[in-house]
Amino acid sequence: TSIAMVFLNKYLLDSPSLRLDAPLFVTFFQCALTAALCLGLSLGAACGPPCAGLPTLRLDPKVSRSVLPLSAVFIGMVTSNNLCLKHVGVAFYNVGRSLTTVFNVLLSYLLLKQTTSLYALLACGVIIGGFWLGVDQEGAEGTLSWTGIFFGILASLCVSLNAIYTKKVLPVVDGSIWRLTFYNNVNACVLFFPLMMLLGEFRTLYHFDKLGSPSFWGMMTLGGAFGFAIGYVTGLQIKFTSPLTHNVSGTAKACAQTVLAVIYFEETKSFLWWTSNLMVLGGSFAYTWVKGLEMRKVQEDPNVKSGERNETGV
Repeated sequence: TSIAMVFLNKYLLDSPSLRLDAPLFVTFFQCALTAALCLGLSLGAACGPPCAGLPTLRLDPKVSRSVLPLSAVFIGMVTSNNLCLKHVGVAFYNVGRSLTTVFNVLLSYLLLKQTTSLYALLACGVIIGGFWLGVDQEGAEGTLSWTGIFFGILASLCVSLNAIYTKKVLPVVDGSIWRLTFYNNVNACVLFFPLMMLLGEFRTLYHFDKLGSPSFWGMMTLGGAFGFAIGYVTGLQIKFTSPLTHNVSGTAKACAQTVLAVIYFEETKSFLWWTSNLMVLGGSFAYTWVKGLEMRKVQEDPNVKSGERNETGV
């Protein structure tokens, strides 16, 4: 789902045939459709399968305010992701926003006062090295966009923050990913309006020649459906595992995505370009392996306090 959404968003954001310069509107529409799908399926829950078991949704201003910090991070994440994708190729998208693990380490230290082992730091060093090598190779090929790099770094930071805040905010909605997805996207829709006004996207839409095209709205609706699916699955993964596990599976997905993008767009990449991707993936794998060993050691050590076990798990 995530891979399909990346390719579809690349079309919506940067297609020469579409020529739509309104990345915030694309993201806003996907959030609005996600919220509408959540509400629609919730209303259908009383009808039995396949909607049976879904919680009834109603907008509680108090809960909405509690979810607002996550919504702000969520907006930063989806917007910076899309802006990065708009300015870089799908093949480089993985490397461009590969610093999520590095930001996990930094935020764990700054926010949670958790230290990181030397081996995990070395793995982060490999990821950073792969990132800079990838930037260098994009520059050598003449396809480097510093704007895309900036938004890729910002996206990495926001992805890390989003995983942490999702875990933190879940108790507010009684652990329900369904309710969290609904509140998060409703808040995002409200926050997107002033941003679109400030950036003049309403004017862009007014002059957009395909605004009445059924095929355009079909692609937009498909993108919104993918956004709904990936948002729900991401929340479930973080709920039942950890932010670390979520970022690791995202890295594995990025490997397949990179290869597919190179094949689909018929690109030719240098040996060093592929090396940068392997460094990013290898560093991410090494970090996961090290953290997995550390978590297992903590869980097996009877002298470790319960609070320390939970911190290491996160």
